[in-house]
Amino acid sequence: MIKVFDQFQKQLQKAQEALKQVEGDLGTVRFDPNDPESIEAAMRQIDALIDERLGDYLDNPIIGPLAESMKEKYREAVLEQAQAKRLEGDCNNG
Repeated sequence: MIKVFDQFQKQLQKAQEALKQVEGDLGTVRFDPNDPESIEAAMRQIDALIDERLGDYLDNPIIGPLAESMKEKYREAVLEQAQAKRLEGDCNNG
């Protein structure tokens, strides 16, 4: 039982170290909301930024799933921003 607890404590400590890597600004991603390839490139860039910051911790059972969740959340944000910009452009042209 103590061995399991020690292992969990180590994983938690590594997770805390990893979270310090993603505090603040991850970086800036620019894309053309009207260009699907540009949007895809932005999402790949987000994945790379997260992997760069958390790469040493991705095998941690706490950080691995968290990193995937972060990637998905940022991908969704890019898609939402692209849609909002396209709608904004439609409104300005109409």
